[in-house]
Amino acid sequence: MFTDEAVEPLSIRSAWGTSRQSALQSIGCQTTAVHRAEAEVQTRSTSTGWTQTQPREAPEQLLQRSADGLEPPGLRAFLRRVEDMVIRELDRNSRSHAFDEFQVNWEDHSQPVLCLHCLQHPSAQERGLHVTRVSWSCTGSVVACAYGRTDDGDWISEPSCVCLWNVDRRGLNPRQADLVIDVPTAVTALCCHPQQPALIAGGLYSGEVVVWDTSQTQDPVLVQTGMSADSHREPVYQVAWVPLQKTGEFGVLSACSGGRVLLWTGLLNEGRFVLNAAYTLVPQQIPHSSYAGFKARGSSTVGVTSLALSPWDPDTFLVGSEGGLLLRCSFSSQTPAAVPSEGHKVPLRAPAVFVFRPRSGPVHSIHCSPFHRNLFVSAGTDGLAHLHSLLQADPLLSLRVSDSSVFEVQWSPTRPLVFAAATGQGEVQIFDLGRRSQRPAATIEQGGADQAATCLAFNSQNPHLLALGRTNGTVCIWQLGHDLTEQSPREIGQLEQIANQVAA
Repeated sequence: MFTDEAVEPLSIRSAWGTSRQSALQSIGCQTTAVHRAEAEVQTRSTSTGWTQTQPREAPEQLLQRSADGLEPPGLRAFLRRVEDMVIRELDRNSRSHAFDEFQVNWEDHSQPVLCLHCLQHPSAQERGLHVTRVSWSCTGSVVACAYGRTDDGDWISEPSCVCLWNVDRRGLNPRQADLVIDVPTAVTALCCHPQQPALIAGGLYSGEVVVWDTSQTQDPVLVQTGMSADSHREPVYQVAWVPLQKTGEFGVLSACSGGRVLLWTGLLNEGRFVLNAAYTLVPQQIPHSSYAGFKARGSSTVGVTSLALSPWDPDTFLVGSEGGLLLRCSFSSQTPAAVPSEGHKVPLRAPAVFVFRPRSGPVHSIHCSPFHRNLFVSAGTDGLAHLHSLLQADPLLSLRVSDSSVFEVQWSPTRPLVFAAATGQGEVQIFDLGRRSQRPAATIEQGGADQAATCLAFNSQNPHLLALGRTNGTVCIWQLGHDLTEQSPREIGQLEQIANQVAA
């Protein structure tokens, strides 16, 4: 009923592909070019100012005219009568010098001195150490303080220190020093470098001279003399920086109780001192023309207790001794010292060229005037401050400072007629030679006899500051009033008159 039928294949071409290709079209579009530009604008600077005049006040009339405009009766006759007298008095006043030194100063003078800081190092105070020396850095900001002893005791075996405070630093802690340098023995002398604030020269009780570099906090010892035949063998009581003319550098001048004055040059690269010149004071070689009564008291040398350099003559230095001698010496002296050589590599010379009138006890301090080349002041155990001229043996003036010893005396760096003295009774007396009275112009009283004032130092950069060291281990910074720091117009002339006086 059903049979297979073979049918030829039938193919039908798809029109989908063709119709889609015809439907696709490529179309592109682009916006118009966008133009950009950068520009800036700034307003012109303007300023606004205004002024206003004050209403003019009518001048006050001293003489009121009468209502009818006539002058007071008798006025013209009175003026004619006193005219010659008034002109005569005005002419006399114009030639008077009564008010030449008068200066109007509206400052408050109720407190001529004021304590700003009381610096302490508790460790040194616990050991009972005294302040032996104070010195200001060349910048005037840092005060250096040396600790040791001024009484009897085993000084050489007792360690001490040098402390530094920056008084200009904010947040100053008076009970904590900014830098503490430990020293194995007592420090008996101290002096800051005049140009480099980090360098400090010191003298020790053992006889050594050392220079510290405070910028090296780990090991501040820069150079040290050590012990040799040429070095000191007794306590060094004074050190000073001396300009070396040939090199333009500074050497260290040291003096000891054994009578030697030594000039050292530091070789910083090698860390050692080189001795440039050596001097010693021998009684037989001291000029006896001015004073022939000195006795050596069994000693072959004169022990040095104080020393001062002349700021006017680089060849002159002054020396005070344990026996009261006061000598003018010369660096250029070539006179060999009459002492055994004892293996000295540098020959000893006798520097004394002139002797002043001796004192009754040790001369603790000497200071040359920064305003006159011939004047200096000295003080010691006699309790007097002696004003000297280099041109005569006797003092020009002697002022009673204290009933006890005077440990240090120093001229003001700004007032030619003012100097200060530190006493064993704990007072600091400030004298003004321009006053008629010989009493102190100001007195700093703090503590008592058990707190002697051992040292002081004016601040040359800030003359209103005075540093004062005591035996109780404190260093006080005092502020001085204008009367003690400001120079008057005729002060130099008054100092010249004092220098030209002849000692009675």
